[in-house]
Amino acid sequence: MTYRAEFLRRLYFRLPAIGIFVGGLIVWEGMVRIFDIKGFILPAPTAIAATFATETSDLLAAGAGTFSTALAGLLLGGFVAVFTALAAARWRFVRDGALPFAIAANSTPIVVLAPIANSWFGLRSPLGSIFVVAILVFFPVMINLVRGLLSVEASEIELMESYAAGRLATLWKLQFPHATPYLFSALKVAAALSLIGAIVKEFFGGSQERLGQYITTKAGLLQFEEAWAAIVLASLFGIALYNIVVLIERRVIPWHVSVRNA
Repeated sequence: MTYRAEFLRRLYFRLPAIGIFVGGLIVWEGMVRIFDIKGFILPAPTAIAATFATETSDLLAAGAGTFSTALAGLLLGGFVAVFTALAAARWRFVRDGALPFAIAANSTPIVVLAPIANSWFGLRSPLGSIFVVAILVFFPVMINLVRGLLSVEASEIELMESYAAGRLATLWKLQFPHATPYLFSALKVAAALSLIGAIVKEFFGGSQERLGQYITTKAGLLQFEEAWAAIVLASLFGIALYNIVVLIERRVIPWHVSVRNA
């Protein structure tokens, strides 16, 4: 299949999403104009787009700061979750001991973690946001990877043992490749959660060059077009982070059916 044919095929499958997006913007703009909805209630898409032109530098600076802390938290939480999952799959006592703590961490609201992170790391330190994001993404990555590692058929493990493969070789050559689709499914969810966690944490304090503080400041000044522009930018960064995970997935497991059919 040529590059052009592949591009047209992918474009064809994305046409419904593009159509819904463009149609939604048209309906949004039309409703604002027809019903004369005030900007402090719902700004028009054209007003939000115009704000990007005037506030580009401030928006990008705030977006880059939030994106960097979200990415750092995602990497930290992901690495800790992977190592915990590997240990949990190898030793049952680790699995039984770590799971309650993982559930407790996942059940803790972000609004509770944010003040604690501020008191530990300081209001302006990015470490607080990284900590909150790492806690937020730890559970879905760990629990999905454990499920993937333990879902290997007993006959497959017996085959590895018949070849005199040790536990480490079985884990690395059989269980981990089998669990990678579970891992990337969790990372896609965690990618979106990382932006949410970083922005919510920033609502409770932090540098002004962060989207959370930018949104609260502009909303407090009744500059709602700027606040909505920051919200749109956060969505774009979330989509970008999700697509980064998708691209890595296609490189790492091109053999999996979910990637071949994408």
